[in-house]
Amino acid sequence: MEFSFVKRLLMLLIVISIFSNSFNNKVIEAVSPDKPLITSEAAILIDGKTGRTLYEKKPDKKMNPASLTKIATAIYAIENGNLDDLVTISHNAREVVGTRVYLEEGEKITLKRLIQGLLINSGNDAGVAIAEHLDGSVEGFATSLNRYLKDLGLQNTNFVNPHGLYHPEHQTTARDLALITKYAMKNRDFREIFGTKELKWNGKSWDTTIYTHHKLMRQQPYDGITGGKTGYVVESGITLVTTATRGELSLIAVTLNAPSEDIAYHDTVDLLDYGFDNFNVESISEGQLFGINNEEYINNDILIYTISKNEKIHQQITNDGLLELKNDFQDVIATFQLERITTLDDKNVSETKDSQIKDHSNYTFIYVLFFTMFVLALLMISRWFYRNFNKKMYY
Repeated sequence: MEFSFVKRLLMLLIVISIFSNSFNNKVIEAVSPDKPLITSEAAILIDGKTGRTLYEKKPDKKMNPASLTKIATAIYAIENGNLDDLVTISHNAREVVGTRVYLEEGEKITLKRLIQGLLINSGNDAGVAIAEHLDGSVEGFATSLNRYLKDLGLQNTNFVNPHGLYHPEHQTTARDLALITKYAMKNRDFREIFGTKELKWNGKSWDTTIYTHHKLMRQQPYDGITGGKTGYVVESGITLVTTATRGELSLIAVTLNAPSEDIAYHDTVDLLDYGFDNFNVESISEGQLFGINNEEYINNDILIYTISKNEKIHQQITNDGLLELKNDFQDVIATFQLERITTLDDKNVSETKDSQIKDHSNYTFIYVLFFTMFVLALLMISRWFYRNFNKKMYY
């Protein structure tokens, strides 16, 4: 009888262990949608409004971006130059190699037109003309551009030219490219040029219509696409930056060093589909009050954050009034600094819901513990009845 009881107990513990693992796996699967399989060497998908990273693969590896460099050149030029300025094209700009808009030495063209040629047709000559106009030389431009990017928070970027032609010290990361694109998309002039599909070009020696090189904007249109830039040199492979918006959700996808165009675009579509299929934008309305340790705080703006469609968000206030949004696994989804408005005396201000976030595994452990105790109690009761029943039978 004793051996039979121990055996049953061991079997019970095995069943509980299996049940616990299964429960945990189901919970994890519920909040972690299947991620796409990306072939490009590095990639990242972020929310274009909040900056939350939704997918990443080697996001901080320093790589050559090729013509994706021109995104940084364009926003720097828009913010530091006058779009109506007339720029005189130099011999140096005229002779640059690679993709061009066929500028002629001595030709005069507005800065805005150069930025259009830079982003839409990926004109390397336009990039050199912009650099010389703003900072006197390509070298001076690179120094100023790197300082500008550092001020914006890009820590792993060093550009030595305005166009992205290969240089061993010309490097950035998928994350930095996503961040500079996010920043640039706040600018109306940049958004307009970045999203232009075609433009009539009347140059001194080139009268034509230029078209964006990004296939998802023209040849293979993607629902919600708002802009894109392509890049290629032998050393970088195929590189892409793509922006798209559906409803309240705006996405920025970056892929670096894809072995072919087809793979680069396939990776990009998979990233965008993953984002739109699995994430939503939520908000906290303006003017809500939050209290902690006799301090009261308020949010003066609408607070926007991005979550997985299966995520549950908990709010937590720190002692200095920082609102943290966390999921069940204590991952910080977003943070917002609130404004302190008063010290609470005896006012009954409810603290933020779920301010003490507990790891989901703790809930699972407690659940399993109580379940185990309950079943053990049942076994002990049944064992007691079994013994007493046998005694009565043989009495």
